[in-house]
Amino acid sequence: MKYTQLGRTGLKVSRLVLGTMNFGPQTNEPDSHAIMDAALDAGINYFDTANVYGWGENKGRTEEIIGTWFAEGGERRDKTVLATKMYGNMGTEGDPWPNHDKLSALNIRRAVDASLKRLQTDYIDIYQFHHVDRATPFEEIWQAIDVLVQQGKILYAGSSNFPGYKIAQANEIAARRGNTIGLVSEQCLYNLAERRAEMEVIPAAQEYGLGVIPWSPLQGGLLGGVIKKEIQGGRRASGRAADTLADPTSRAQIQAYEDLLEKHGIEPGEAALAWLLTRPGVTGPIVGPRTAEQLTSALRAVELELSGELLSSLDEIFPGPGPSPEAFAW
Repeated sequence: MKYTQLGRTGLKVSRLVLGTMNFGPQTNEPDSHAIMDAALDAGINYFDTANVYGWGENKGRTEEIIGTWFAEGGERRDKTVLATKMYGNMGTEGDPWPNHDKLSALNIRRAVDASLKRLQTDYIDIYQFHHVDRATPFEEIWQAIDVLVQQGKILYAGSSNFPGYKIAQANEIAARRGNTIGLVSEQCLYNLAERRAEMEVIPAAQEYGLGVIPWSPLQGGLLGGVIKKEIQGGRRASGRAADTLADPTSRAQIQAYEDLLEKHGIEPGEAALAWLLTRPGVTGPIVGPRTAEQLTSALRAVELELSGELLSSLDEIFPGPGPSPEAFAW
């Protein structure tokens, strides 16, 4: 495994991030534990989760599965850089009770204590805001985070799904307060087929020293050889991938992508991950394996070297927006 610094921090993290969203809803607890053991054995030390994972009436279940894995000992917790997220309503039904969601100081305090209990740990390495909260000022958010840092409950704060201007606003206010490090990472939707983050989010993250953690690196399976799998009678596309393939132009684009990689003898999913590892500002993509075999495939991407010719061909198939502001101005 290869490692890098997380943004401007001294924290060393693996170039792949183990996403746990499938643990519980799609992968049972024993298999989830086996995947985490395999990831740690392979050198992946950066695990990502969220308090809402498990979904519906099972919200929090994913954190509980990670907690029982930590409880097995063997230095599991000490070797893991643990990241979780908060923002959503953790109630099981109906509208949220006031102050049981978003980023008020009260809910941040409540949410971190609940996550610590489920995770069976006394601290979280990277505590992330899952979405912007337009109603709560960053002065209040940073006051709550500073208290948690002082209490030893969290070490760093990160964002997810923030636009570039909110990254800037958050860190400028942190700097004015003078007693907080600000955001150290940003999780954003970013992959070959979805490159809008290159316009503002990634430049802002680079300017302020945030590590970029792309989620959905295969665009919901679209970049994982979905057409070939359909032809071979495998798992059919669903969700975002199915909607994209329903458009003839988009389907032709994905077919060209798969044909290109077949010519080079490279698995599409591994190429999509390897491409992200070449991108400026990217710390490492989140991979969310449902099975041990999917984890093994993701690990091969770390060692995969994409030629300049192949990178240029990928840009031709999936052209990015170009630098900002030139992409939308003269």
